[in-house]
Amino acid sequence: MKRKYLAAATLAALGTLASGAYAQTSVTVYGIVDTGIEYVNNANANKDSLLRQSSGAMNTSRIGFRGTEDLGGGLKAVFQLENGFKTDTGEFDSAGVLFNRQANVGLEGSFGRVVLGRSFTTTYDFILPFDPMGYSAQYSWVTSAGATGGRKDGMPTNLQNIVKYQGKFGDFKLGATYGFGETAGSTSDSAKYDLGVGYESGPFRIAATFDRVNSAAISATNSAYDKATSIHLAGSYQLGSDLILSLGYRNYKKTLASNAADLRSDFFWGGASYKVTPVVTLIGAIYYQNIKNVASGKDADPIMYSVRGKYALSKRTDLYLSAAYAKAKNSQLVGLSRDDLAYGSSQTGVIAGIQHRF
Repeated sequence: MKRKYLAAATLAALGTLASGAYAQTSVTVYGIVDTGIEYVNNANANKDSLLRQSSGAMNTSRIGFRGTEDLGGGLKAVFQLENGFKTDTGEFDSAGVLFNRQANVGLEGSFGRVVLGRSFTTTYDFILPFDPMGYSAQYSWVTSAGATGGRKDGMPTNLQNIVKYQGKFGDFKLGATYGFGETAGSTSDSAKYDLGVGYESGPFRIAATFDRVNSAAISATNSAYDKATSIHLAGSYQLGSDLILSLGYRNYKKTLASNAADLRSDFFWGGASYKVTPVVTLIGAIYYQNIKNVASGKDADPIMYSVRGKYALSKRTDLYLSAAYAKAKNSQLVGLSRDDLAYGSSQTGVIAGIQHRF
């Protein structure tokens, strides 16, 4: 009889352990679906206007999977897979790439979090929260500004073949990213480096980052490569529960292996987000880029003014209306979007959309 009781107790204990272990493992499916109707002028070489359906105007449309497993002793295994897509066509953001935004696995504990694979950079993680327009494809220049021709002086956003660390210690946050160049015979060719520090106390937040991205070597016989370096400093202050003020700065320099003149610029932004009511938020921002080290009369020095009104239908669904105007000096080209080509020295755009988060 005692053996039966002992066996029953053992099975019950094992069942409890098994159910506890199962409860400590979780996988979440999440995403954003964002679509709007946009009007822009100067949309081609003939300076025609364009009316189109636009995907991810407020935030990039995406679907993702993230999970954790409790390994005991405060240690967790973590993973994340995330794909961006276009709601207007159903296509991937990057042709032939399944998880173009995130594809990583790692460990998390009291030391922080370390992941390997594809992920957003330390600069992106630390600086983008200070963009008043908030991770917007239309209309923000924080990731990269619309300047002369196809030139984009910006930050590295997400990279592959990286090791990324982030940890929080009291009021301070630390981060670092290293991207393997994966070039035989060189650890610098195509490599990426990124460091960040942040501080938060009450309503005040600030962050600073340094990053460098090396290009591939010019050729098999010439090991010289381009070096793009940027330094960011950004901060915000919350006044009460409704108003947040933000400022940011980027110093950009790209040294070319061809020995042509360095590409240099200073970039500034500032803005505010104000919650008018529990369901209505107004946002405004100014972005300005000072192009340096170019021939006289060739500096675009573009500036963009952006505004957005957002109405929350629920905790997960928003309606929004965004508008922006961009202008460049010296008849240089400028565009509102960080992705589209520019065809004029100014551009105006308006977009009305809906976003749902799940």
